[in-house]
Amino acid sequence: MSDYDFDLITIGAGSGGVRASRLAASFGARVAVIEEVREGGTCVLRGCVPKKLFVYGSHFGHDMEDGAGYGWSAENVSHDWPKMIAAKEKELDRLHGIYVGLLENAGVTRIHGRGTVVDAHTVAVGGKHYTAEKILIAVGGWPSIPEVDGAEHAITSNEALELPERPERIVIVGSGFIAVEFAGIFNAFGSETHLVYRADKVLRGFDEDVRNTLTEEMSKKGMHLHPGVLPERIEKAGAAYKVHMNDGSVIEADKVMYATGRHPNTRGLGLAEAGVGLDRNGAVKVNEWSQTSVPSIFAVGDVTNRINLTPVAIAEGHCFAETQFNNNPRQADHSDVPSAVFSQPPVGTVGLTEAEARESYGAVDVYVAGFRPMKYTLTDNPERGMQKLIVDRASDRVVGAHMVGLDAPEIIQGIGIAIKAGATKAEFDATIGIHPTAAEEFVTMRTRRPDPEERQAAE
Repeated sequence: MSDYDFDLITIGAGSGGVRASRLAASFGARVAVIEEVREGGTCVLRGCVPKKLFVYGSHFGHDMEDGAGYGWSAENVSHDWPKMIAAKEKELDRLHGIYVGLLENAGVTRIHGRGTVVDAHTVAVGGKHYTAEKILIAVGGWPSIPEVDGAEHAITSNEALELPERPERIVIVGSGFIAVEFAGIFNAFGSETHLVYRADKVLRGFDEDVRNTLTEEMSKKGMHLHPGVLPERIEKAGAAYKVHMNDGSVIEADKVMYATGRHPNTRGLGLAEAGVGLDRNGAVKVNEWSQTSVPSIFAVGDVTNRINLTPVAIAEGHCFAETQFNNNPRQADHSDVPSAVFSQPPVGTVGLTEAEARESYGAVDVYVAGFRPMKYTLTDNPERGMQKLIVDRASDRVVGAHMVGLDAPEIIQGIGIAIKAGATKAEFDATIGIHPTAAEEFVTMRTRRPDPEERQAAE
């Protein structure tokens, strides 16, 4: 037995921290987890899970409208927002219980409170000190609000998931994952929704065809998009707010929500004082083994700002436990990670964007298909989707796949396996599609889109 209280102390009981801790315990390590709120972390309690429940709930209104094309009629339909909130809380309580059970069944010691790092082997919680051979930082991220006059009146995604009533009018600032997802949610529930953002299109960093398609479809669904502007002042106006934009315009709303990014939750954690290297945004710097500049301190998940996705945090936590406590060295693979945006319509993507592929490979072949989902052919719904494959011309390997439209996240998960396995366009072409589905478009695209130079020559 070592002279330490534990072999591992994990600060943060989210997806990555729980996976690492319970696996380490199953390998025989003495493990403690410190959590200041409740076990489950951002994804379970303040992110992916409740957000997607809201997305599901918001779809029913549109589904009932589309049902008219199939002969269905629904009258006196209404939505009970507080009832949904209560049901969501009940589900989160259930999931929290599962996370507690996972830790306790693995023999992990749970410590409630805010943990701070004292030195390379010591963590303080509520005036008590605990020591460990290794420390794992898994505290995730937290929404950030820029310094704008009146910003104290704004909410973030945390509060948006707990609103006692649905706002009739809402301004959402931002154009990334969280912003477009909540814009779709509130709009579908019936709120007048304004999305304001600095860029010219939503989802900066995504493939341009994805950005173009989603921006157009969001507008068609009645969301008010305000590109190229940002709030410079939020004024309280009775029970509502006036949002003064930097172009001189003013939008009145019942709620103002910022979704302009998240920062690593390292503030006041004592890491810098203990010698742990942080980047300028406060993210913990780690090597390929998730090890910090202090050899006994490690970090996984969003706090490292590598790829901020729950499955990635889980993979990093798993690899950490295998490496450090099971004599099975493993590194998390951050290449070709599929991801989804649960916007309306949703987005699924894996691999490189077209711009990234051209930079990496030079000559690439691009295949794009636009389509109207079959579900909407008997309805007045004008929604259209887009699918795209990007192929390295030299090897014929598919290096990127992108989709906007119904079931995109479910479809891209399967496409992600093919891309991870190094499938070629010829192998995609040789695969027989499932008809009638949207997914079959990925194996029936035969016409290459002309390169920019070819298009210019044709013009």
